[in-house]
Amino acid sequence: MAIDYAGCAREIYEALGGRSNLVSAAHCATRLRLVTVDHNRVSMEKLENTAGIQGVFHSDGQLQLILGTGAVDKVYAEFLKISGLSAVTKEEVKTAAAAQLPLAGRMIRALGDVFVPILPAIVASGLMMGLVETLGRIFPAFAGSDWYGLLDLIANTAFTFLPVLTAVSAAKVFGGNLFLGAVIGMIMIHPGLVNAWAAGSMDGTDIPVWHLFGPIVIRQVGYQGHVIPVILAVWLMCEIERRLHRHVPEVVDLFVTPLCTVLATAFITLGVIGPVFSAAEGCVLDFAGWIVTVGHGMGALVMGAVYPLTVVCGIHHMYNAIEAGMLAAEGRNIWMPIASAANFAQGAACLAVGLKAKGVRTKSAAVPSSLSAALGITEPAVFGVNLRYGKPFLCGMAGGAAGALIGSAFQIGATSYGITGIPGFLITPDHTAQYGMVLAVSFAVSFGLTWLVWKEPEADTHSTDQATERVVYAPLKGRIIPMTEIPDQTFASGVLGYGVGIEPETGEVTAPFDGVITMVADTFHMIGLTGPGGMEVLIHVGIDTVNMKGEGFEPLVSKGDPVKAGQKLLAFDIRKIREAGYSPVTAVLLPNSSSQDIRIEKTGATDRMEKLMTIPGR
Repeated sequence: MAIDYAGCAREIYEALGGRSNLVSAAHCATRLRLVTVDHNRVSMEKLENTAGIQGVFHSDGQLQLILGTGAVDKVYAEFLKISGLSAVTKEEVKTAAAAQLPLAGRMIRALGDVFVPILPAIVASGLMMGLVETLGRIFPAFAGSDWYGLLDLIANTAFTFLPVLTAVSAAKVFGGNLFLGAVIGMIMIHPGLVNAWAAGSMDGTDIPVWHLFGPIVIRQVGYQGHVIPVILAVWLMCEIERRLHRHVPEVVDLFVTPLCTVLATAFITLGVIGPVFSAAEGCVLDFAGWIVTVGHGMGALVMGAVYPLTVVCGIHHMYNAIEAGMLAAEGRNIWMPIASAANFAQGAACLAVGLKAKGVRTKSAAVPSSLSAALGITEPAVFGVNLRYGKPFLCGMAGGAAGALIGSAFQIGATSYGITGIPGFLITPDHTAQYGMVLAVSFAVSFGLTWLVWKEPEADTHSTDQATERVVYAPLKGRIIPMTEIPDQTFASGVLGYGVGIEPETGEVTAPFDGVITMVADTFHMIGLTGPGGMEVLIHVGIDTVNMKGEGFEPLVSKGDPVKAGQKLLAFDIRKIREAGYSPVTAVLLPNSSSQDIRIEKTGATDRMEKLMTIPGR
């Protein structure tokens, strides 16, 4: 049934509370993205019942309405006419959404934005440290070799210079000059200062000071092992730099602004921010350590249960600061077992759902999501399965609590953060057996409880009618990967619909069935089709390839063209995609599949036009 685009837009406008409650609106391939003044004024029930809207959710200050390819741009155009808003980009909407968050939310979001980009460096160093330490124990002669010394140096570099990495990332987040941020980070660990770890064992009177302006003195101590003072220092630097750019004449701005920014920030950092907030950070780390051990591990038990709730609320990035501080200060992360137990337990609950479910859609979503969670990526399991059914999520919380208690009892210390689940064995070389017990207990409690208490709704167990099933054929030649392994959370979570990813071997997309082209992206990286029975398919070539602005893509069809199965739709250059720094993994999704079962017919290698997915009839 065709959508009344104007009517749909008007119903959305009315459900949002009118113009006075609107900040901005944008759209992507399938979703209308909105930022409102007061989310409580939005009628979610009315939105969910509006014809044409396939799904509604609120995340990170954005209200997102799933409309599907070909429809979202038309509804968006009508919405702009009705509301009087101007068209904006997705990034502008994200910025507006962030501004709507409360102060605590913005602070937590900023912490995540700072630590997530440096995570690959931390993970690489942590894995190497664990591997080098393990080899040193197995082969004592290796521990005293030059090879050990070199590899150990490479492994601990990221942690030795963590303040510099943090400073650069913080400068990017706060909108400052990255190189000035790096200078501030290097000042705080300059070799001319007494190393912070060495200062910890010195008498306070032995630490040299600079006497400035009479009674004002600055202790000559570095800030190795600290991250919070670095972030605050760079935030101050960015504020100073921003104000100077506004007031310093352009003719002298090039050298006056950087000079004054660094000098002012350095004095305030070494004199105030560093001493005050390094002590505060120490208190936070001590408190976090106390939580893990208090009451014979009862604190860890509580956090193991609560951890998934913080993931749902999007505030779990605050733990990055705690874990990074632990690693920098002591070289071991005792918070990691809590996160690992909680994540692994949610995966176990999801697996129980997948094995117990009879419905094809539930099973095909739950089993791959549970495997993803076992490797540390829990969003598909949590948002796609456990929260949807409720009881599995609660059972996962119970399993996480039990596992975290075991981890606290053994005082497991990891050599990195950002790694949980099965890969966590690589960063817990001193506690391999104990870590295995954490995962085993988390799994057993969560899986067992879910199996006992969860019952699949009858609506999800409906039978199929093979005679009326609709088939989607592979549009590319390559290797099929589960949807949950697509390296983009939007696709992997199933928010845009269910399907698979394909790692292409050749740069050619063909029609997966007889149908009509409903959308060709302006940047040519994405095509939408409608086929038998109103079946929609979205083919998105590469991850973030919209940024290539059409370079390397050649569309062979236009919107509105009828196509036959196997007909060439798009040519693209895999080499150019990789050279631009993007993954060529292609998402093949059915955006309107939320109310239908999808059966994945093939895994592994595939050629074009092999049977890929079916939608069983009902």
